[in-house]
Amino acid sequence: MGRGRAKAKQTKVARELKYSTPHTDFEALQRELAGNSSDRGGDEQREEEDDEYDTYRR
Repeated sequence: MGRGRAKAKQTKVARELKYSTPHTDFEALQRELAGNSSDRGGDEQREEEDDEYDTYRR
């Protein structure tokens, strides 16, 4: 017993994820995909930059 409430919540979350339409910034996506040749400096430049996920890579 007691599984009904948990299952209902999971179903609600799954439905929200399935049918929600998040806002997509197509201009930012285009800039990211197009890239800039000066942004691709190599691994040395990349190591110097702060990365928000750096702690997870170790």
